[in-house]
Amino acid sequence: MAYELYLPDIGEGLTEADIVQWHVQVGDPVAADQPIVAVETAKAVVDIPSPRNGVILHHGADEGATLAVGSLLVVIGDEGEEWRQTDSPTSDTSISPTDGATTRHDNATALPDRRVKAVPLIRKFARDLGVDLASVVATGPGGRVTREDVKKASSRVALTSAGMSSRLSTTRRTIAANMLRSWTEIPHVTVWGPVDGTAMLAAMRTIGVPLEALLIEAALTALEQFPAVNALFDGQLVTTPADVNIGIAVDTGAGLMVPVMKSAQTLTRDQRAVEIDRLATGAVARTLTMDDLSGATFTISNVGAVGGGYGTPIIPHGTVAILSIGRAIPDVIVRDNEIVIASVFPMALSFDHRVLDGAVSSKFFAAFCEAVRTFSP
Repeated sequence: MAYELYLPDIGEGLTEADIVQWHVQVGDPVAADQPIVAVETAKAVVDIPSPRNGVILHHGADEGATLAVGSLLVVIGDEGEEWRQTDSPTSDTSISPTDGATTRHDNATALPDRRVKAVPLIRKFARDLGVDLASVVATGPGGRVTREDVKKASSRVALTSAGMSSRLSTTRRTIAANMLRSWTEIPHVTVWGPVDGTAMLAAMRTIGVPLEALLIEAALTALEQFPAVNALFDGQLVTTPADVNIGIAVDTGAGLMVPVMKSAQTLTRDQRAVEIDRLATGAVARTLTMDDLSGATFTISNVGAVGGGYGTPIIPHGTVAILSIGRAIPDVIVRDNEIVIASVFPMALSFDHRVLDGAVSSKFFAAFCEAVRTFSP
């Protein structure tokens, strides 16, 4: 009997994915757990494996097409079997991708408005934002629409109305939606300051590790003094995790990726250097798992790596602060009451003013800058 496989939510509340490449063509045999198709999500290219042995009877979309979660992805049957769209074969949306990503089992569905499960408050929220509930992917218990579901749909509506959706890849659309959400929901406050980077740059050359490894070390020193900056905020509840999971912004050909160094405070300097290389290389190659790309509690963006200077970094949604480090340039500063020319980093810290006041944020930023200025290997 033919087996229908529907595109699963392969993590982070996925709503759609692009078909990158079919590994097995219609009419070809396939073995259980053999990769069938590569799909591009917002964060990674993921292989979807076959749930059984058989023959590919149908592709749900051509390469380059975009499929919504829950759409028919592929049909697998027996040799010589025929399949028609009106058939009612066994189906599944809970297949785990081969890259190790976790699969959600919340049965996300888009329902006609008359059947949408949403409380009156959520319905009003959707009306206020101009969101059609029939288009919302429901992820709440029992298929109910949540406030977060409506917010995500609102971001997609905003992008579409701006004429952006049809011109962007899944990755670019998701980056745009995330940036829009962060910028519109989070009251950003940014503090700036030049920092003498002479000591840190000298240490980097002596030790032979990436600059990011030393910046993370300085950030950990400041976060130890001000743990409130290493926090998560869902709009109502603030939590301060025991671990410091540092997102590292990486420029890739597909757009900005932010892989995450987990439990950075437990790693040695050399271990951090190795992990930075693994994450950066994997981000560019699109080989990282969803676990590698989620769970950040604090983010560092070295915009100096691409020639950047001062700026206003946008806070990743769910966290409360992000550091931006620009390219070190020669500048005139006062050191030990003498005027000297030194390599100076343009530094910036954006923080969520709903959670962090200016006092603690400024103290944290000052502690980080001092750790950079006085860095010793």
